[in-house]
Amino acid sequence: MQQEQINPLNNMLPPNQAPAPGQKQQLSIDREKSSIPMGGKFEGQVWVYPSEQMFFNAMRRKSWDPEERDMSVIVPIHNAVNEQAWRKIMEWESVHKTECGQPRLLQFQGKPKEYSPKARIMNFFGYTLPFDRHDWVVDRCGKRITYVIDFYSGDTKATKPGQVSFYLDVRPAISWEGVKDRLYRFATTGSGLF
Repeated sequence: MQQEQINPLNNMLPPNQAPAPGQKQQLSIDREKSSIPMGGKFEGQVWVYPSEQMFFNAMRRKSWDPEERDMSVIVPIHNAVNEQAWRKIMEWESVHKTECGQPRLLQFQGKPKEYSPKARIMNFFGYTLPFDRHDWVVDRCGKRITYVIDFYSGDTKATKPGQVSFYLDVRPAISWEGVKDRLYRFATTGSGLF
C-alpha cells in the first residue's frame, strides 16, 4: 500500500470525497470557493473549502466522533471563521498597500495542541486556552510573513439560541517584520502590541 503524501500547502492528506466506513447518510461533495487568493505557482486562483464529506472524513481521521447531520452546519461555520481570519490579516496588511498589491495566502497549518506563547501566558492569568491555532504564511511582495491565529469560543451569553460565537486573535508572528507591524499598529491604534 502506497503512503499518501501530505500537501505542503495545508499540511493535509489529499482530498477524500469517498464515504467513510459505517457512514449513515450521504454527504455533499460540493466545495465552496473562498475569497482568499492563493500565492506562489497558484497565483490567480483562490483557496477552496472542504466539502461536507471531506470535513467528515477529516474529523474521523483525527479520532473525533462527528455526526453526519451536523456537517451542513459545521462546514459553513468553518468557512465563515476562515473568511473572518483573512479579513483580520488584511487589516494588518493594509499598512503595506502602497508597497505591494494584495497579499496572498501561500500555506497554512493547523496546530490545535501547540499553544502560542501569548495563549499560554493568558492562560496563566486565568483565561481559557484557544480550541485551535493556525499559522498562515502570506506572500507580501515576495516576503513570507507568518500570522498566528488563536481560535476561541465566543461569549455564549451574547448570542441568540442556535447562533455561534468565535473570537479570533490574529497577529503577525514574532519576527523582524512582525515586530515592526505590531509596533506600528500600537503607535497608530493603541492595540496589537501583544
